Amino acid sequence: MSAATDGTPGGASGTTGGASATTDGASGATALGGGSGTSGVTVDERILRTSAARGLLARPELGSVVGALAVFVFFAFVADGFLRASSLSTVLYASSTIGIMAVPVALLMIGGEFDLSAGVLVTSSALVSSMFSYQMTANVWVGVGVSLLVTLAIGAFNGFVLTRTRLPSFIVTLGTFLMLTGMNLGFTKLIDDTVSTKTIGDMEGFPSARAVFASTLSVGGVDVKVTILWWLGLVALASWVLLRTRTGNWIFAVGGNEDAARAVGVPVAKTKIGLYMGVAFGAWISGQHLLFSFDAVQSGEGVGNELIYIIAAVIGGCLITGGHGSAVGSAVGALLFGMTSKGIVFAEWNPDWFKFFLGAMLLLATLLNAWVRKRAEATK
Repeated sequence: MSAATDGTPGGASGTTGGASATTDGASGATALGGGSGTSGVTVDERILRTSAARGLLARPELGSVVGALAVFVFFAFVADGFLRASSLSTVLYASSTIGIMAVPVALLMIGGEFDLSAGVLVTSSALVSSMFSYQMTANVWVGVGVSLLVTLAIGAFNGFVLTRTRLPSFIVTLGTFLMLTGMNLGFTKLIDDTVSTKTIGDMEGFPSARAVFASTLSVGGVDVKVTILWWLGLVALASWVLLRTRTGNWIFAVGGNEDAARAVGVPVAKTKIGLYMGVAFGAWISGQHLLFSFDAVQSGEGVGNELIYIIAAVIGGCLITGGHGSAVGSAVGALLFGMTSKGIVFAEWNPDWFKFFLGAMLLLATLLNAWVRKRAEATK
């Protein structure tokens, strides 16, 4: 437990410590054997290779990377046009719309919790932004700001109720899911008399907001959606938090053993509330993209997407029990989702098979991740 609170991320500390201890042992053996008489110490290359292999096997995203390479090669052969730049751009866009949410969901799962309200929270964020701007005849950026506050408040509510009541996150967020689903439909019908919001495409600030959340950039003659940049930025930020900050140690510690983490002074409640607010922030970004891509929102959207986010995180190496995973792994899981969904289209197969392939990828990735962890533990 102490290793999880001294500035080294969970899981990585053991590997690093093991590698250094092995190297020290090798150094000692070389010194006792007489060595070469030079001031430097020679380390057995076989030990270094073993340490490197053990470190690679310990990476939570290894299984998903292997799976992603296999899926990429498969569709490269069976789907005409899959390797075109425009096709790969489409794959990355589909992956980014899932990956923006999969990153904070992965961090939450590493912390040992779930959020079943994540899918409808995306729609709630878009609805608040749209309806506030339209009803108040305000600059759309005002609605965007209000939406951010409301969405973060919902995330904080999930975390607060969870930590205060000690109820399972499944029950807490299932309740939030049902409430948000009803509120999305109820408020939209009450205010707009339909299940869809009014168009805000002609309102002040819409062009600049669309440029931030839903624009298309040209890179080398290929159209690239701005959501890809949001996605990569979130992956980089989350990886830095997990691997380079004290907060990252807290997340691994809370997910590994909540009671032990609390006993050594980890702020468990604040960490979990912060993780739920992180999911809410991802939902806000996704919600604004949804709104500014079409300038109106259907209030019934988002139901079921929470399972896709969780699947992407699990495929990327996150454990259901918490304490293990990475942001990069969640990105690879989202990439697998994007390659499969678009690869089936490029191969001109019946899209009804997509759910079958998604379920198969989930099972295979989970089994591969379990095998990799066992191999990593066996080499310690």
